[in-house]
Amino acid sequence: MEDGERHPRHEAFMGAFQVPQSYGISYTNPFGNYTVVDFVPEDMLSSVNSHWYGFPPLNELWYGILAFSIAAAGILALSGNLVVVYVCLSTASLRTPSNYFLINLAVSDFVLMACMCPPMLINSYFKTWTLGPFFCKIYGGLGTLAGTTSIFTMCCITYDRYTLIVKDITSDSLSPVKAVLQILLIWLLSAAWTLAPFFGWGSYVPEGNMTVCGLNYLSQDLMNTSYLWAFVSFCYFGTLMFIAYCYWFIVISIHNHEKGMKEQAQKMGVSTIRGDDNARRKSSDCRIARMTLVTISLWYMAWTPYVAVIVAGLTNRTLVTPLLATWCSVLAKASTAYNPIVYAVSHPKYKAALYQKLPCLRCAEVLEPNCEPESTTDATADEKM
Repeated sequence: MEDGERHPRHEAFMGAFQVPQSYGISYTNPFGNYTVVDFVPEDMLSSVNSHWYGFPPLNELWYGILAFSIAAAGILALSGNLVVVYVCLSTASLRTPSNYFLINLAVSDFVLMACMCPPMLINSYFKTWTLGPFFCKIYGGLGTLAGTTSIFTMCCITYDRYTLIVKDITSDSLSPVKAVLQILLIWLLSAAWTLAPFFGWGSYVPEGNMTVCGLNYLSQDLMNTSYLWAFVSFCYFGTLMFIAYCYWFIVISIHNHEKGMKEQAQKMGVSTIRGDDNARRKSSDCRIARMTLVTISLWYMAWTPYVAVIVAGLTNRTLVTPLLATWCSVLAKASTAYNPIVYAVSHPKYKAALYQKLPCLRCAEVLEPNCEPESTTDATADEKM
């Protein structure tokens, strides 16, 4: 490529989207530009932090790998969460107040990937953000909305397990009205955190390899830093502490329950007393609690790297690179694909309903002779879930 000649992909992008030409520089290196910022349209440059100008362009292969990764996660997340909503809404026994939260979690995960995946695929093709400043803010806002809704919903699920197992309160205490009100509160609280940057407390800007937009964690402006510290403290560490508190007592209660059952079985001279209705219900509650813990753990595993990038951007930005920031963003979005798989494996009642509604998902499952009665028993015990 000769000195001063623009990259062919750059010209295609400019012609297709009719955006202003990027700032005038000569493209002389083998990649056709100097930094990851060089393909960014002129109307987006004011939103790009100067930190990103210090990095050379990424190898084109990375854009393909990132696009493939988000596409694969998108297919799994969209189809999986759609199935969760369909199965739960079409199965009468699953339309319980406790499962309203599972449906809400599936909806928020679906919204997250439906809004995040297509723009990133388009931008990965053109190697820059192509949708303009307004949609950059919308993209970042929708990511914040869906992400916070998911973790707040998991807090409600955790508290529901806490009341059932630790407080030993029946699920009847959570009425449909209470569940709906809690879900409404979740979305309102998430909307508050999402809309704050639109009114000056925080901001949404291009990040990483310029194919995604997110919170402005590189700015040293007081409004940005105060928002980010408050956001991370409340939405990440605050929820983590709340969930850890609940599960501390849930684990203790499960341990005491199992210990008590063994002692009672020994006194009765039998190997197990799980045929008792109360014991069966308690065991089912514990099983659902374990499933919830797996779901929450996967969420934190997926989002922790991105939170670490935010904290690094606030404290030591030299640690933040375009590839690191982008991969952490993709990993966080991929968390939406895990939950449907966890439900299908760990939730006995959902699993039974899933196989009934979509028998093709059995994948020629081979059951042991005594598995069918056990599955039925588990489903019955979970009737109130």
